[in-house]
Amino acid sequence: MSGTPSTAVLVVVGAGPRATGLLERIAANAPELWDETRELMIHLVDPHPPGPGRVWRHEQSPLLRMNSMAEDVTMFTDESSTIEGPVRPGPSLAEWAAQFSGRGPRHAPYTEPADADVLAELRTLSGADFPTRRAQSAYLDWVFRRALAELPPSVTVAWHRTTATAVTGPPDGPQHVHLADRPTPLTADLVVLAQGHIGSTPAAGHRAHAAFARRHGRFHLPPEFSADADLNGLRPGEQVILRGFGLAFIDLMALLTEGRGGTYRTEPDGTLTYLPSGREPVLHVGSRRGVPYHSKTRYRLRGPRPGLPRYFGPEAVDALIAGARPLHLRRDVWPLMAKEIGYGHYHELFHAHPDRTALPWAGFVAAYDRLDWYSDDMAALVAEAVPDPADRLDFEALDRPLDGRSFPTPDAFQDHLRDYIALDVARREDPHFSADLGAFLALLSVYGQLPRLVAAGRLTARSVADELDGWWHGFFSFLASGPPGFRLRQLLALSRAGVVRFVGASMRIGTDEATGTFTATSPTVPGRSVHATALIEAYLPGPSLARTEDPLLRGLYRDGALAEEVIADPTHTHRSGLLTVSPSDGRVIDPSSGGPHPRRLALGAPTNSRAVAAFARPRTNAPAFLQNDAVARALLRALSTLGAVEAEKVTAPAVEAETMTAPAVEAETATAPAAEAETATAPAAEAETMTASGDGRPLRV
Repeated sequence: MSGTPSTAVLVVVGAGPRATGLLERIAANAPELWDETRELMIHLVDPHPPGPGRVWRHEQSPLLRMNSMAEDVTMFTDESSTIEGPVRPGPSLAEWAAQFSGRGPRHAPYTEPADADVLAELRTLSGADFPTRRAQSAYLDWVFRRALAELPPSVTVAWHRTTATAVTGPPDGPQHVHLADRPTPLTADLVVLAQGHIGSTPAAGHRAHAAFARRHGRFHLPPEFSADADLNGLRPGEQVILRGFGLAFIDLMALLTEGRGGTYRTEPDGTLTYLPSGREPVLHVGSRRGVPYHSKTRYRLRGPRPGLPRYFGPEAVDALIAGARPLHLRRDVWPLMAKEIGYGHYHELFHAHPDRTALPWAGFVAAYDRLDWYSDDMAALVAEAVPDPADRLDFEALDRPLDGRSFPTPDAFQDHLRDYIALDVARREDPHFSADLGAFLALLSVYGQLPRLVAAGRLTARSVADELDGWWHGFFSFLASGPPGFRLRQLLALSRAGVVRFVGASMRIGTDEATGTFTATSPTVPGRSVHATALIEAYLPGPSLARTEDPLLRGLYRDGALAEEVIADPTHTHRSGLLTVSPSDGRVIDPSSGGPHPRRLALGAPTNSRAVAAFARPRTNAPAFLQNDAVARALLRALSTLGAVEAEKVTAPAVEAETMTAPAVEAETATAPAAEAETATAPAAEAETMTASGDGRPLRV
């Protein structure tokens, strides 16, 4: 092989949506940044299927659904994307699904999902429907195949259906990715960690509750991904406390009711009645707010799209970063964020519902531009321009709807919360209140600006801990990441049937050694204590490098080879549990040098980039897409200059692999870049090898 261009090798640990998005960006940027006379081998390491990965894999309950409408889910950049690389638009989930009913064009590579139920769903899926996670799994599988097809012919992709257990190698030399149950590691020029959402072992408080459950023969479930939770230990009629009222609770609610044979009947007035199977436990649910996340909107804007960002964009972030004093999110940043969200709200109200406003838009926005969000003058302006208080944006009322409220009996609180939920669902499905969607879009814009401010290190440690990772994350999820309306209508039916009981706000969990029961109390219903023989922590595991279930990250952290984000100032130290990466290109910060590791990168949920979501709503300039593009360009530039690990590969044992070829393009397999030769010289591991043919079609079995 002397005198021939060497093969560059990239290993990506994780093959879910984030890795798929990275692969799409590598394909998009390769024409500019990659010499196609040189071969590139990309190894994907994941025990779950590439594209969907673990969280979105097909093998989960068909009852589990997305909390976004099909038209609001995309994996592709568009005209809103402020990326350095090329924009390559693609279909949303709804647009992709339309091909199966003949309502839209076909999207190559065209294949129908093998699951007949998923195909039937896709054929009837409308843009305003909330798809099953299995439908999203099929979409992500297709996005992966499309990204594969768009790679240049010199790029080969191999999927290793296993777990990466360790990464070794010096900063200035080849990296070795060790695989579970396989003796020979993969050897690479660069490694990207893209494991996505990762579970963690229980924290101290959860371990104490688990020990209590073992002593008394009770049931305890620490934070867990709903699709993976083992709920078989819950008995019919058992009293269960669930701490958490977000999406994890909604999933668990479905699995423990419909999942156990219950059904719903629609009454003549449109309400639902739950018909129990008799196998359900009784669910007592509470949280800090004591109410479920707000229902997702199910309508489109009726006015023009607001021009975002306006008050909290790059220039505002630059000004905050350039300031002298340490920043507090609530004091210094939130007023700009709130004003931006308010602008989205009032822009839609004035343009779509002018009959409910008392000033012309031009006059209102001219005054709005000049005023601070929390000023008396702003309050007076809004009161004058928006006569109905129901049309005004009140963050404090939205944030803590049960603050200052108490109820004399549990039944009185059940009635109150049912009324609250019913009004929320009605509002979020009535275009009369489309201003809420304007606020939602501005909320997404605000979310996208925060990572750069955080990366600048201008927020105090206490503010990051309590206000950013604490209050803001919870508030954003509460407003923007709620369930579909039909789920809350089901919740109402379950409440009326007595299967679900509401505990209240500021719920506190205790244990009673005398009775061997978990207890739940809330100031919402003073003097009331719920006793239960089961406790479920109904929320996702938080980030923790110290307790992560991922063996690779756990080992690197234990060995001091990666750094947890630690923000410290004279008054506080905050350990976020997140992996520290360079904000510009995702390089892992090496604790030994204090600088970016030249051979290891990471992106997605476990990192301090805080660009968590791997897919996005169209036309929102999604932070994840910005990160994917920046990392892809950094990878291609680095791989173009790094020396290859050719010598090591030549002497390595042969790999056992299946070359994925399609019958229609079988002849091209022989003329495509020498994938077979790569297979013979790559490190020993079982893999499915995927290559892109000259016309861009994927070669697959």
